[in-house]
Amino acid sequence: MQIDKDIQSRQEARDLCAKAKEAQLEFKHYNQEQVDKIIKSMVDAGMRESERLAKMALEETGFGKWEDKLIKNQFATRDVYNHIKDLKTVGVIETRSNGKIVRIAEPMGVVAAIIPSTNPTSTAMFKSIISLKCRNTIVASPHPKAVNCTLEALKVMSEAAVSAGAPKNLILGMTIPTLEGTEALMKEDNVAIILATGSNPMVKAAYSAGKPAYGVGSGNVPSYIDRSANYKKAVSDIIKGTTFDNGTLCSSEQAMIVDRPLAEKVIAESKSKGIYFVTSEEKRKLENAVTKGGKLNAEIVGKSAEFIAEYAGIKVPAGTKVLAAECTTVGHDELLSMEKLSPMLAFYVVDGWLDGCHKCIELLKFGGIGHTLSIHANDQDIIMKFALEKPAFRIVVNTPSSLGAVGYTTDLAPTLTIGVGTWGGSIISENVSAVHLMNVKTLAYETKPINEGNSVSSLKHVSSSSGFMETIEERLRARAGNPVIKEKTNQPQEKIVPKDKSAVFGSGISKGEINKIISEFKH
Repeated sequence: MQIDKDIQSRQEARDLCAKAKEAQLEFKHYNQEQVDKIIKSMVDAGMRESERLAKMALEETGFGKWEDKLIKNQFATRDVYNHIKDLKTVGVIETRSNGKIVRIAEPMGVVAAIIPSTNPTSTAMFKSIISLKCRNTIVASPHPKAVNCTLEALKVMSEAAVSAGAPKNLILGMTIPTLEGTEALMKEDNVAIILATGSNPMVKAAYSAGKPAYGVGSGNVPSYIDRSANYKKAVSDIIKGTTFDNGTLCSSEQAMIVDRPLAEKVIAESKSKGIYFVTSEEKRKLENAVTKGGKLNAEIVGKSAEFIAEYAGIKVPAGTKVLAAECTTVGHDELLSMEKLSPMLAFYVVDGWLDGCHKCIELLKFGGIGHTLSIHANDQDIIMKFALEKPAFRIVVNTPSSLGAVGYTTDLAPTLTIGVGTWGGSIISENVSAVHLMNVKTLAYETKPINEGNSVSSLKHVSSSSGFMETIEERLRARAGNPVIKEKTNQPQEKIVPKDKSAVFGSGISKGEINKIISEFKH
């Protein structure tokens, strides 16, 4: 009897999680040296196979450019490793307060990892590395359009781990990934945490699975060019960002917002560098090509500008890198203001930074809130205004957004899983890394003992001349913001006095406040 695919997928998820849990119970006893040896072996293997996996991903999905996927694979292994290699993830990882606080790392368990089709091999390797760094195991659900390349990337990681002394079954992947099977994976009893990278519905499903989860959704990144910017570099950065792997990173630029004094210069520079501005008639054709049934058309995702133009019935010059359309509004009536995951830009002209600020907020709210914003400017005040006021948790400055947000051209934590915070429906607003995949327990020694000498109850019975008045003076000095000096006297005990008594007993504190403090101790 033929068993339905969804049933097979659910059963596979259950079986893989059981194997991963058994392996993790062994792996959790490994020491830091053993863990780090395994991670290094995985990274070296990923680097060796990065080109083969990049070409395999392009062949299977049809998204992007293998040369850029090669960079992503190397970034997901080498760059991530350099960031986390010295991170302590076993046993005592930190002491504070002269040893009175001791922090101890514990693994989380089995990680359920959702792998997107846009970055199938790099994300698989990245999540494997950060999971095992914290003594977790991982069960991955590939996107149905990227099963083979994702499983191959997981195989590379697994074989390298075992060769370095790891137990088998630390890194597993579903061979029959269905929606039903992925949901079963996320709800499986043996799963400790979910790492979801993919569509908004998938992220919502992760947060509804009843498990702790880190979810990452859409970006719709706006890029603002201020009048103070080096506009030539800004145009070059935006082209690099939106064309990198044909826009498949969720941090890729989706809109260019230009301050009016630079508008003509930016347009001229853009055209000279390969951006084609569509006419009003061509814009309608492009809108029809980009969307299907009110949603992004998957057939144009990760494709080149020339492919998309031909698909839409638009003739563009050879060598066109980016398609740009002049827009005035944001929302469902302006279809190109959505996230497009391809080298296309909505183009806006604004009057000043405040108008640009409002336009960026509109774009972020239309599918990218909490994610990323890029600003090109040399006016530090304007940069800080954007940083303080925009609903994005990564504001990258004078760099390609797609690469800056993930930490390739900035000092942000290298990642392929970007947190969008509570604004975007996520519990995390940082770049997800290994530090987020370990539990930390704390050993805390007593530092403020409760005894007859300093308990609150004993203060009600202190005599007026010594302890009581000394405590009153301390309260008053704290309220007056007055520093303390210790004055030696001929008396058996030191007398503590403020530098300026008037600040305590004069204009600094009112008589009413003094009476209030005394009353607190009496009652």
